[in-house]
Amino acid sequence: MIKGSKLYSILKFKCPECHKGNFFESHPYHFKTIGNIHHRCSHCGLKFSKEPGFYYGAMYVSYALGVAIFVSVFLIDYFLVLNLSFRAFLIIIGSLLVLGTPYLFHLSKIIWANLFFHFKPNKT
Repeated sequence: MIKGSKLYSILKFKCPECHKGNFFESHPYHFKTIGNIHHRCSHCGLKFSKEPGFYYGAMYVSYALGVAIFVSVFLIDYFLVLNLSFRAFLIIIGSLLVLGTPYLFHLSKIIWANLFFHFKPNKT
């Protein structure tokens, strides 16, 4: 991963513009502050929320991530010929989604932000 790519910002949870400041207040599994983002970047001062309700759009990204997990498990089952029962399939999908929800919540917000904010090398 190279600084300057959107993938760097997404996977490291860094500011979309400078890639130095932290985007979230805490780790995804710190339940007291789950999903809380900093108001501004500590390095470049970028205001992370363009308008009230800006991150409602992250719900669409979260939905797409959930569908991607479902399809991935289905394809693994199909191509590896695991022949999982419907019940086992639902348990696996449910477990992955329940245990991964905090991480997916953070991931969807940072992906959404990276759709609207772009890396600016002069801010680093």
